[in-house]
Amino acid sequence: MGKKIDLAIVGATGLVGSTFLKVLEEKKNIKINNIYLYASERSAGKEITFRDKKVKVELLAEANIQNKHIDYALFSAGGRISQEFAPVFVKNGAIVIDNSSNFRMDKNVPLVVPQVNMDDAYTNSGIIANPNCSTIQCMAPLSVLDKLFGLKKVRYVTFQAVSGSGMKGIADLKRSSVGEKCEFYPHPIYNNCLPHIDVFMENGYTKEEMKMVNETHKILHNESIDISATCVRVPVYNSHSIAIEAECEGEIDIKKYKKALSHMENVVVYDDVKKNIYPLATLATGNDNIYVGRIRHGIENKNSLHMFVVADNIRKGAASNAVEILEKMIKKGN
Repeated sequence: MGKKIDLAIVGATGLVGSTFLKVLEEKKNIKINNIYLYASERSAGKEITFRDKKVKVELLAEANIQNKHIDYALFSAGGRISQEFAPVFVKNGAIVIDNSSNFRMDKNVPLVVPQVNMDDAYTNSGIIANPNCSTIQCMAPLSVLDKLFGLKKVRYVTFQAVSGSGMKGIADLKRSSVGEKCEFYPHPIYNNCLPHIDVFMENGYTKEEMKMVNETHKILHNESIDISATCVRVPVYNSHSIAIEAECEGEIDIKKYKKALSHMENVVVYDDVKKNIYPLATLATGNDNIYVGRIRHGIENKNSLHMFVVADNIRKGAASNAVEILEKMIKKGN
């Protein structure tokens, strides 16, 4: 597929960074000439095997960027690092695909889910933002609803895995499962659900909840949708589950909706309750599919729809979404 590229991974030793490498290993159609791995002082000097070659991790510093030709850079090292170093890569000629929240609501930066609004990516000025993990998996099913029936209102309730907090969240679940004190979450996560993801804001919502509201508006290009969210951390290691209630302008034809949804790339309609077939975290873990099930009308409102959506938050919710953007950018020749 297309030319060979020179690629950088920033945050290469972290949870998402290592998953970038795993997904790229699988995507043999992405031809890579040189790959450069960047991390903090703590990880610089380590060797990582990629496509049967050992690659040394370099310190993320401007001097180690300027001396290389880099076509694309995949970032997952936090907002502060993105803010400081994404412009450095852009100045050096690279297109940055950033997994942090730093650029998501910048009006000059496209916020992209490839199945939904890939055309936005081609208007970039050097930086493309990856949405929040919980937002990403909801965009395909909601975009189809919006296109067919005119989306009017969305209510999210999320059940988010601890891997969404990175290594610290995973470690806390392991600690609390054996009775040790949590070091990251404010309460034990084992055998518990915490309606608290990120910081609380003045309006009573958490930052995570407002990310879902604002990012949905931006990706769907529709500020008029009435959106709210309740985001809950649950004692599951991986894959986010989200209950969505949506209301449309017109009556929703479920058969038509399922048919259109099944034609979306990497979307699986997994919905046969008579056989106990519905999306599960264990089903989604380790692949790039978005599973949609429990699709049903509101009890007394045919304009409303309830569904349950599950995806691997580290793969589709972060690394794979970014790599899919990269894949399509290369194919387009951008």
